[in-house]
Amino acid sequence: MLTSSNDLVFVVEDSPSVREALEALLRSAGFRVESFDTPDAFLGRPGRGEASCLVLDIELPGQTGLELQERIANSHEHVPIVFITGHADVPRSVRAMKAGAVEFLTKPFEDAALLEGIQRALSRSREVLRHHAETDRLTERYQKLSPRERQVMRLVISGMLNKQVAAELGTREITVKIQRGKLMRKMQAASLPDLVRMAATLGIAPTD
Repeated sequence: MLTSSNDLVFVVEDSPSVREALEALLRSAGFRVESFDTPDAFLGRPGRGEASCLVLDIELPGQTGLELQERIANSHEHVPIVFITGHADVPRSVRAMKAGAVEFLTKPFEDAALLEGIQRALSRSREVLRHHAETDRLTERYQKLSPRERQVMRLVISGMLNKQVAAELGTREITVKIQRGKLMRKMQAASLPDLVRMAATLGIAPTD
C-alpha cells in the first residue's frame, strides 16, 4: 500500500480501546494519526487545509456521526469520511453515503477494508484540494480583467466570433481582437477550450 508521510487520518471514537487499536493500525500502515473522543474535540482543532480523512464512529455520546457529517459538510469538504459502526444499519449507511461518505464499515471489519477506504478518501481529499487551489489561482487572474474584458470573455466562451462579439458590444472587430488577446494572456489560457474550462471552474456561464 502506498502512503505518504503527509497523509493524515483523523479518528473520532469514544471507546478508548477501539481508538487505541485504530491508532496502532493506522500508524503501522504509515499514516499520521490524530484521534479525538468527541466531535467537539475534533472541531476544536485548527484547520490547516491539508490532505486528510476522518474515520468516524457513527454512535457517539451527545452527537451522532451523521450529525457531525452534516455540520462539517462545507467547512471540511476536503476531509472525506469513512464511517465505522457496531451495528449494521442500512438506512443510516444509505444516508451517510448519499451525504458523501467514502465507506461505511460494520464492526468487526477487516483491516484491509478500512485501509482501502482510507486510501480512497485521501485520494478524494487531494483532488478537492487541487480543485480549490486551481479555483483560487483562476479567481486571482480573473480579478485582473477589466469589466469589458470580462464581457468579451463571456461572449467568446459562448462560441461567438470576434465580429459577432463586436456587433453585440457595439464596437469594432479589431478592438475585440485586442481585448480578447489581453484576456487570454491575463487568464494564461493557451486556447479557447482552455478558456472555456477555466470559465467552467469559476462558474462563469456563457452568454445565451
